[in-house]
Amino acid sequence: MKCNVGLTDRVIRIVAGIGLAIGGVIFESYWGLIGVVVLATGVFRVCLLYSALGINTTEKEL
Repeated sequence: MKCNVGLTDRVIRIVAGIGLAIGGVIFESYWGLIGVVVLATGVFRVCLLYSALGINTTEKEL
């Protein structure tokens, strides 16, 4: 798949994903699973929702 998550978006997703995953473990809730998904989209730089909506936050090639 083509990367569609830019650098700023990636950093936000990784930080938020780690926070949600840790919070999910601490409070024993399903928010941890959402955190893992958000973390994975940041790490792999591909968001399926962005693909479906035609959104691309990567910088344009010169």
